[in-house]
Amino acid sequence: MRIGEASKQSGVSAKMIRYYESIGLLTPAQRHTNDYRDFDMSDIHTLRFIHRARSLGFSIEEIGKLISLWRNRERSSREVKAITETHIHDLKQRIQAMQEMVDTLEHLSCHCHGDDRPDCPILEGLSNHS
Repeated sequence: MRIGEASKQSGVSAKMIRYYESIGLLTPAQRHTNDYRDFDMSDIHTLRFIHRARSLGFSIEEIGKLISLWRNRERSSREVKAITETHIHDLKQRIQAMQEMVDTLEHLSCHCHGDDRPDCPILEGLSNHS
């Protein structure tokens, strides 16, 4: 199938399919004599895998490792779990950092009158943070 149909079936845009091919995340599709890419169901499964992994926030590098493990039927699940647990830890740290941002902004916003006066605790808080 051509790239448009592969995109439709996988949920990955044609532009991203080309990108994934260019970085080696997806094996380049076979080409017809007219130079059109010809994707098969194996490619679609890989693209769906990539799409799902991206939706869970895995990096391109992590997805490359996961695809390699996915294709290796002799793998142990230990490495897959280690990659996932590291990713979970990273996500939790990002969530904590974002929650701290929300808390700070809520505190600053709560102290701002939001009226016609020029004094603004939000701007003061942004300029005084070290």
